[in-house]
Amino acid sequence: MHPDADKWDRIYREGGPLKERSPARVLAEFQHLLPASGRALDLACGGGANALLLAARGLETHAWDISGEAIRQLSAAANGAIRCAQRDIVTEPPPAESFDVIVVTRFLDRELIPRIIAALRPRGLIYYQTFTRERIDDSGPGNPDYRLAVNELLALFAGLRVLFYREEGRIGDLAQGFRNEAMLVARKE
Repeated sequence: MHPDADKWDRIYREGGPLKERSPARVLAEFQHLLPASGRALDLACGGGANALLLAARGLETHAWDISGEAIRQLSAAANGAIRCAQRDIVTEPPPAESFDVIVVTRFLDRELIPRIIAALRPRGLIYYQTFTRERIDDSGPGNPDYRLAVNELLALFAGLRVLFYREEGRIGDLAQGFRNEAMLVARKE
């Protein structure tokens, strides 16, 4: 297993990131775009709040994370409603055309993006939200490699039909709005 597995196991044993106890904003605000049925994947699921929302919406939900502890906790909370698996998604990405919905939040591996797109079935939806380099505080990863450049999320998913995109950066009143992250909902046509 990847060396990060131990680090993330420790984080989840100690209570995990509190933000992961609620679904990502991109999914919560745009869940009305979800299909009535189909297969969904919460990729790098962490605490699994996105997976729990997807399952509650009636989707056959899968949740994958490198942390065995995160998967153990989610499995207990899901009570059999979610197919949870400890998985290094970089070395074992989802197979082609296997999901109708894929949700990725606060995780970025640019080399994996083409595999994520390939894993979407025709008319499949991607919900993506992660940190940007242009930010107003120190939340999120310190390494800029794990942060998006301006409009990079749009470029990474350029072959898909964009349904929604938001990235506010450092423009305007910094005390308001959606800062430090970008979010996108797009469909494979």
